[in-house]
Amino acid sequence: MHKFLRVLLVASCLLWSTLSCAQEVNYGANPAAMEVIDELVSQEGFDREELIEIFSDAGRQQSILDAMSRPAEKTKAWYEYREIFLNDKREKQGLEFYQQHRETLQRAEQETGVPAAMIVSIIGVETYYGRIAGSYRVIDALSTLAFDYPRRSEFFNKELKHFLILTRDQGMDPLLLKGSYAGAMGYGQFMPSSYRSYAIDFDGDEKADIWNNPVDAIGSVANYFKAHGWTEGDPVIVAANATAAIPEEMMSRGRNLKPRFSVAEFTAAGLEPTMQTDPEAEAIGIEFELADGMEYWLGLHNFYVITRYNHSAMYAMSVYQLSQRIAAGVSP
Repeated sequence: MHKFLRVLLVASCLLWSTLSCAQEVNYGANPAAMEVIDELVSQEGFDREELIEIFSDAGRQQSILDAMSRPAEKTKAWYEYREIFLNDKREKQGLEFYQQHRETLQRAEQETGVPAAMIVSIIGVETYYGRIAGSYRVIDALSTLAFDYPRRSEFFNKELKHFLILTRDQGMDPLLLKGSYAGAMGYGQFMPSSYRSYAIDFDGDEKADIWNNPVDAIGSVANYFKAHGWTEGDPVIVAANATAAIPEEMMSRGRNLKPRFSVAEFTAAGLEPTMQTDPEAEAIGIEFELADGMEYWLGLHNFYVITRYNHSAMYAMSVYQLSQRIAAGVSP
């Protein structure tokens, strides 16, 4: 009997400790959250008590911090990374999404110049065509990263404020919306600042809904690409042969993906395009690791536009090659 009581007492203490910890990790009295509240009240006209109530419901999520420490690009070579996105299942479902929304996609392509297959590919890479759009509450994700992720707290602090402004302006409940562990939202995984800048009402119902409305999501992705300078009809990337050691400054490294040397300069340096390409076009040299060596490419302006969605050459290449597969499989 005494043993049972001791076990019950320990269990009760553990339960109380768990509840206490859960209460301690909300941001209702967090000093950094108070600064955000002060700014939104003074500059954006928010109600202070409402914001305190929101942050008192927002909680620190360790799983978000863990996920931020292991991005796929840092752990996988290209030949491994591409298998995540360039597979039969994603291609098949991309073709189904295309057929289901053909009219909307064609209208988006007509109005923006962004290929329909590219729009589909972005949505496919980001959320498996809306199937996996994230299970974290956006308020938890952005609060955790704004207040407990010092390395990028400035960025996420801004995104948190954008999120609260957009939910107020759109009449949405900030405690209900879900997204990725980084706070990206909807079919196309827009961050709040991108939502406010590029999300559009594409079906005429006077509301830009990228969570539940694929029509708005398609129009918004196309609008994002157009706003970032997509050039209709121009090539994206060309394969190249390396005939010499290419100077480091001509190659992409990390997020340094902006084209800054002409194709003619690359040819002279020993990185030659395998197909006819405008020698005056600006490009960036890219190398990808294969299982048995390296492959080389020249990324052109439209490739750079894709990287404005996600600053990764492997990401952009996955999007481009999936779009090529989808375009090739679309029935007339």
